[in-house]
Amino acid sequence: MTSRYRFAAYLIGATAARTGDELSGPAVLLLGVGASGAVAGSTLLAGLTVAAAVGGPVLGALLDRSPTPGRILAVGLIGYAAGLAAITALFGTVPFALVMGIAVASGLLAPAIGGGWTAQVPALVPAQKLGRASTLDAMTFTAAALVGPGLAGVLATAAGAPVAMVAAGALALLAVPFAWRLPRNSERQRPRFFAAATVLVRNPALRQSTATSTLSCVGIGMAFVCYPLIGEQRLGSAGYGTLLLVGLSVASLLANAVLSRRSYSPDRAVQLSTVAIGIGLAGAAVAPNAPLLVIAVALTGIGEGPQLASLFAVRHREAPPEMRAQVFTTAASVKIAGIALGNAVAGPLAACSPAVGLVAAAGMQVVAAVAHPLWTVRKQLVH
Repeated sequence: MTSRYRFAAYLIGATAARTGDELSGPAVLLLGVGASGAVAGSTLLAGLTVAAAVGGPVLGALLDRSPTPGRILAVGLIGYAAGLAAITALFGTVPFALVMGIAVASGLLAPAIGGGWTAQVPALVPAQKLGRASTLDAMTFTAAALVGPGLAGVLATAAGAPVAMVAAGALALLAVPFAWRLPRNSERQRPRFFAAATVLVRNPALRQSTATSTLSCVGIGMAFVCYPLIGEQRLGSAGYGTLLLVGLSVASLLANAVLSRRSYSPDRAVQLSTVAIGIGLAGAAVAPNAPLLVIAVALTGIGEGPQLASLFAVRHREAPPEMRAQVFTTAASVKIAGIALGNAVAGPLAACSPAVGLVAAAGMQVVAAVAHPLWTVRKQLVH
């Protein structure tokens, strides 16, 4: 009963934190686009996300070393919310470089929202239930992606991007008490900082899944910038463009619901889901009307949800117990860095043509899927 209660509380807290994160990205983008255009918006968003490549390994090592990892997560959430508040208050009133600095500093704490939570799952459920728990955990990302961008679009359209930014910070703060009460770490270790990077490189399954998903995330980051501009072109409003992500998330949630009831090879699923993402992005680039655009975005979601659930399954299976948190946060940081790169590259492309940006995003999925088998020499090593 205690285990079920703790995991239910975990799911509530993780969903709130991740919804705030999913809301903050579109809100930051719309804040920049509305004031200064696509390049400024994508640059500000890239600044918020790119620092996570450094923050993840450090945060993961701290979580593995700490007897109270939940309190570290809580402090990270408070810091992230404070950063969003500062960006909102100062944007347009101080030099852009200062706002970028705040965005980068806030981004250092972003892994507290993703991998830092996920690494705590094995302490909350019996080993035989870890697979299902991983899928449920992945579904909190999907639920957050369902609510966050849609809420950002509605709030930005109705009341302005600053209101969406405030809502994102409030959701991060809502998750603080749930993080604070996570169980103590009774088997804490003292792994070296950045030791997980060696594990991610040397372990064939982790290397393969991390490399494939990171390349895929470069394309996803590009699409993230293009969707509001595609919405402005074809639906009449950049805010409506963020609502496309709602359709993506619904499809993602349904796909994971089906996946949670079936046995499958997560290593293979990473590759196949990447192919589905690419087909969806290419379809969105050429869709001639709104219904076909929604269908293409939904197909992207059918790939994106299972890709994340499969990644979690591989990491839980392969990560050494003594550095599980560092493996999750480091891998999440690498993915976030890929998204940030995509955000930055997409700005100039999307300013010229959002459709060209989406074609480039689809091309990254092709590269990721084709390269997938090249990251491991002997397939039997991953089982």
